[in-house]
Amino acid sequence: MKKMLVLVATLGISLPAFSLEFVTIGTGGVTGTYYPTGGAVCRLVNKYKKQSKVRCSVESTGGSVYNINNIKSEELDLGMAQSDTAYQAYHGTGKFEGKPYKKLRAVMAIYPEILTFVVHANSQIKTVPNVKGTRLNLDNFGSGTRATTKLLLKAYGLSESDLELAGSLKSAEAPDALRDKKVEGYFYVVGHPAANIKDASNSTPIRIIPLYGPVVDNLLEQHPYYAKGIIAGGLYKGIENDVQSFGVKAVLVTSTNASEHAIYTVTKAILDNFADFKKLHPAYSKITKESLLEGLSAPLHEGAKRYYEENGLL
Repeated sequence: MKKMLVLVATLGISLPAFSLEFVTIGTGGVTGTYYPTGGAVCRLVNKYKKQSKVRCSVESTGGSVYNINNIKSEELDLGMAQSDTAYQAYHGTGKFEGKPYKKLRAVMAIYPEILTFVVHANSQIKTVPNVKGTRLNLDNFGSGTRATTKLLLKAYGLSESDLELAGSLKSAEAPDALRDKKVEGYFYVVGHPAANIKDASNSTPIRIIPLYGPVVDNLLEQHPYYAKGIIAGGLYKGIENDVQSFGVKAVLVTSTNASEHAIYTVTKAILDNFADFKKLHPAYSKITKESLLEGLSAPLHEGAKRYYEENGLL
């Protein structure tokens, strides 16, 4: 935790030096939902910075895996991560095979994120098996989207080598790549509605491929941190009907290195202003205080746990 010693005076009386804690939240691409979520959290935390002595800043990053790795290296204090990525990091599986990060801690699981497979409206892709020999963007290396997409392809007996292009553009670059026909489609795990998908649908005709059926059902049975989800119709131009898919939860994570005071402050800032927080992004519209504790994938940080216990949520 980054700290700076400062002197203050209250009512004209000099007080001893104290630590002003600076916390940085790693998010994702600026057109996704992680970035505005980090911004929403920091706005609420900074609202009370004079009282709490905790100041919050947000950083655009490469996503889930990047955030967890940089929390581990103490370059970040908190980060947004998919619940599956957090699970894998804590248990040492998937991208973190053989390297469990047991100091990883959860603060809250904020909203559902759904794997979204966007293709050009003229594409011949109707189902996942149709992707053989096509040019797709799987998202950048180190993102939760790419990890989930590879797992989906594997469930269908496919791999990156079955594609003509397994692109690694960041999510923010994918809509332009689709419009410019550099790719035929792209995957993105995101809360809806998302500016990224709106950008794509407003610049070129799109379809969103449904992801459901026996293969997906089996995938969900093997990986309980996934759950079925619906992308509501009417959110994006040209997408009138609901689209079935599956996804994870967007979890705010940290580590045991973060102070109990700082994490308690972050948790309190959100929960004490929950009605206002829910208005900050459409993806939060259906969440409840109770749902924040569902799909955490790692143990709660002591600071968050203390707040939940004090307020009857645990």
